[in-house]
Amino acid sequence: MKEKLVAIRSQIGNTPLVSFPNIFRKENVLIYAKKEWEQLSGSVKARAAFAIFRDAIEKKQLYPGKILLDATSGNTGIAYARIGKILGIPVSLCLPENASSERKGILRKLGVELILTSRFEGTDGAQEIARSLAEKSPELYFYADQYKNENNWKAHFDGTAVEILNEVPLITHFVTGLGTTGSFVGTGRRLRKESPGIRLISLEPDNPLHGLEGWKHLETAIVPGIYDASIADENLEISTEEAYEMIVKVKEKEGLLLSPSSAANLVGAIRVASKLEKGIVVTLLPDNGDKYGEVNKKIFK
Repeated sequence: MKEKLVAIRSQIGNTPLVSFPNIFRKENVLIYAKKEWEQLSGSVKARAAFAIFRDAIEKKQLYPGKILLDATSGNTGIAYARIGKILGIPVSLCLPENASSERKGILRKLGVELILTSRFEGTDGAQEIARSLAEKSPELYFYADQYKNENNWKAHFDGTAVEILNEVPLITHFVTGLGTTGSFVGTGRRLRKESPGIRLISLEPDNPLHGLEGWKHLETAIVPGIYDASIADENLEISTEEAYEMIVKVKEKEGLLLSPSSAANLVGAIRVASKLEKGIVVTLLPDNGDKYGEVNKKIFK
């Protein structure tokens, strides 16, 4: 098991930085983004999923035969599934029924047991179902609970932030969206520890009925247990329409197909950078647009 964990770890993190010269250009201001899909499972969620698996295995809470259970909107589930398959640990996931057909197809192909939950209750409803299953059958399941699991944010504290500081030591602003909140909380905590003058800006959807899969409108959602509101210097709202427009713009001008959440992060980064006279803004691109066929059909007419 230890050798397998080491092999998996080598496929996580160290994602490349990209800039968007055809989208944003301003003297003395730079924007960089980490292409998080260039790692195991194709998204930023590989980081947290691996940290959760490794900690549970080391504490003997998870082992072949016991099922990892969690609620997810898709990407964390895919990361769990890929890691679980390598380790020989089964995975069961509570997933809102309106998750993209591509994601559901990937998860089923990887052998995951899918427990589809109400589309109207989103990941909040999925969490309630997962918690209930874990309480009823503790001998069967290890409930990963990514929204409360400290290993979620620690993966970014120990990984994402360190990579950013090594690659962009003069970073002045970090911008990213809130979902489980792990990437913002963990990366933000480490960046502030190492560079106290940095500005940390979180992003949220502008309304509860949004199309930014994986993001949370915290005012109307269950706030993740790992969230720390004191970290953000500022919180900006991003509309689904802005994100969709950015997907089209980036595809046409930069040749990259972004997911809605990646495009929304870029919208936020540009909004911050546009107000600066000097600075370096860094954001994350959680995944690309390959798993969003329905969205792509809608916006590329």
